[in-house]
Amino acid sequence: MSIPIQLKDSPLISDWLTFDFDQHITVLTGRVELGQGNLTALLQIAAEELDAPIKFMSILGGDTTRTPNEGFTSGSLSIVQSGMAIRWAASAARHLLLKHAQPLLQKPLDMLSIIEGVVQQNDKPTLLSIWELAKKVNFDVPVVDHASPKPHHERRLVGTSVPRVDLVDRIMGSPFVHDLKFDGLLYGRPVHPPSMSCVLEKIDMAQLRMRPGVVKAIRDGSFVGVIAQNEVDAIAAANWAHKNATWRSIPTSNLDPIKEIELSDEASEIVHTTGNLEAVKGKVFSTTVSRPYLSHGSIGPSAAVAQWQDGKLKVWSHTQGVFPLQSALAMVFGIPVNSIEVFHRAGSGCYGHNGADDVALDAALLARDVDGQPVKVVWSRADEFRCSPLAPGMVTKVTATLNSEQKIIGMEVMANSAPHGNRPGRSGSPNLRAAAYLDHPFIPAKSADVPLANGGGADRNAVPLYAIENLNISKRVVHNLPYRTSSMRGLGAFLNVYAIETLMDQIAFEVGEDPFDFRIRHLADPRACDVIERVREMAKKIITASTQEGVGWGLGFAKYKNTAAYCAIVVRVEVIETVHVSHVYAVVDTGEVINPDGAINQTEGGILQSMSWTLKESIKFDGPSVSTENWLDYPILKFSELPEVHVSLIDRPECPPLGCAEAAQGPIAAAIGNAVFNAIGVSVPNLPLTKEALLKAALQD
Repeated sequence: MSIPIQLKDSPLISDWLTFDFDQHITVLTGRVELGQGNLTALLQIAAEELDAPIKFMSILGGDTTRTPNEGFTSGSLSIVQSGMAIRWAASAARHLLLKHAQPLLQKPLDMLSIIEGVVQQNDKPTLLSIWELAKKVNFDVPVVDHASPKPHHERRLVGTSVPRVDLVDRIMGSPFVHDLKFDGLLYGRPVHPPSMSCVLEKIDMAQLRMRPGVVKAIRDGSFVGVIAQNEVDAIAAANWAHKNATWRSIPTSNLDPIKEIELSDEASEIVHTTGNLEAVKGKVFSTTVSRPYLSHGSIGPSAAVAQWQDGKLKVWSHTQGVFPLQSALAMVFGIPVNSIEVFHRAGSGCYGHNGADDVALDAALLARDVDGQPVKVVWSRADEFRCSPLAPGMVTKVTATLNSEQKIIGMEVMANSAPHGNRPGRSGSPNLRAAAYLDHPFIPAKSADVPLANGGGADRNAVPLYAIENLNISKRVVHNLPYRTSSMRGLGAFLNVYAIETLMDQIAFEVGEDPFDFRIRHLADPRACDVIERVREMAKKIITASTQEGVGWGLGFAKYKNTAAYCAIVVRVEVIETVHVSHVYAVVDTGEVINPDGAINQTEGGILQSMSWTLKESIKFDGPSVSTENWLDYPILKFSELPEVHVSLIDRPECPPLGCAEAAQGPIAAAIGNAVFNAIGVSVPNLPLTKEALLKAALQD
């Protein structure tokens, strides 16, 4: 069993657990709750290893003053990394508690155990509780010296659907950043430039300061913001400033944003090769697919609260990474990292780099001028669309060569994309929007993209899991674009899986082979075959019944990042002008399942989000600026359009857990594309699959 990577920087038991002497245990994690239920699963793991009642436990995530620095909550790694560190730390704590009980009870260690927080002697309760013992135990010791996690067959709590520990507060309380209240709270609004390349030429700051309710109006380079006594006055003043400011824009080309990626002269990078693709001969099949730029589309806009006091800064944010945000803010303000405290608070769910970090800088810039008073900033809906980082537009080309035995013997994948890896603090730059147009600007560094060894960025899931002897996988990350892009759920996997899997179906159709059998014939991994066989069995009714005109079914499969969960999906669609998905069947192998309900919810959420991308979503531009401003400009999947969704988990408690939160993103898109092909005989290469895209593909077919 390998040592969890998180224990390298946070090696002590006390980094992960605190025992309060009023019968309470706090689990500490640098990961944050974004609505995915991961903190409940992490708490389960700790309770399991401590043999403590979960009702006497809580978990704190994302607090730079107390929790371990675990970077970003991203990449489906919360359970895989944090969960295993907590498992080790909790098991080490249990070992120390029992070791301390041994001389008190004068019994061999192998006769002692813990049940519901009480020490047992030969399975009979004693008068010793773990809280009494904890008063005498030093937990400032290395986890690895004492860890001994339970074997899988002894686990009782893990693998059960423990109810979410955060839901009551989310439903009945006011835990969101937008709801935070402090004494002396003021309300701020930024006046964002129309694009990152715009320069503020003129604005009447004196008039802005005279607007009703305005306490302060601030300009720093091209950053302008107002602080007011209430939010209504802050919004009105910011709107006035938007209308009366004069901006100078740097001219850009009028090429289509996706064509700028496809036609870029940036050099490509080979990321994976096997065999000798140049020597391969046979029948060639090819597809080129694209996706537009996407918005995170969070229902609530980004928000933050900031407060300066005697040169120190406190920030309350729904960021995915409190420590990276802390470092990025320290860069901007030129102060030590330990002069900034960042506390995670809930916001609208987001899987990726949205505007949460940017609005935190906006709040901090404004609060600097009212020392001692907290300032809350909530972006407008238009700000959220125009100023948050976008999911990159992409173009992926896949070419496959088939031999005379109808087997794929060579494949080439070329992923072209705007950058995915521009999170705060990366590449030596704050990567915060307003930092780029201050009087002393911090220009975003050129993104290095996410290395394939860490899951990949543009090339995520570009390496097929199929047993193909000759491969050439490359990527081209295009930087000379006016659009600000960064990470969104799945990164490049969404389009790369769509490209590979739709081509697999086209080849299977050409050779007259069942799509399930064709894939299984090309797989050497029995767990991959298992999810495909199981989803075939789950979906057999819709497969056999989809014989009407305009009705079809399709299969999509991938192992996320080729290292995380396996996911196979079958969908049924009805194509009558537009694509309607009526049924979804998914099978997921995520190794050990910590909380089945949580894993199913994550998969269902990923399916619906990716369906929305696949069928509807696309950002609009006006030159270098985002022109999308509201939900009419950016339709998303509606409740009335939701399909029946059935998710089945393959639990392998003897195996390590595999991240599942993003596993469905690519397979569901591919399944829909293949179902459309099955229904109307047309392959649609360009997402989203709107009526216009279907018509265009049909005319070109």
